[in-house]
Amino acid sequence: MAKIDLDALSIEELASLRDQATEKLYEKVAARQAELEAELLKLSQYARPVKKLPTAAPIAKVRKSDEADTPKEQVAKAA
Repeated sequence: MAKIDLDALSIEELASLRDQATEKLYEKVAARQAELEAELLKLSQYARPVKKLPTAAPIAKVRKSDEADTPKEQVAKAA
C-alpha cells in the first residue's frame, strides 16, 4: 500500500479520504456479516431443537427468619 503524506493534503482531500475509508469499511463489514450469516445458517442444520422454558417470574420464598422479623398485626381489644 502506498504511503500518503497526510500533512500535504488539504482539508477537502482529507475529508474525501475519510469518506472513502468509511465507505470501504462499511463494505467490508457487510461482506463479513454475510459470510458469518451463511456459516451460521449452515451450522444451524446440526443444532438440536431448544426446549422453551416457561417465562413466568420466579416466586419468592419467605424464609422463617423473615417471618419472625415482620411485625404481626395487633387486633385492638374491645373494652
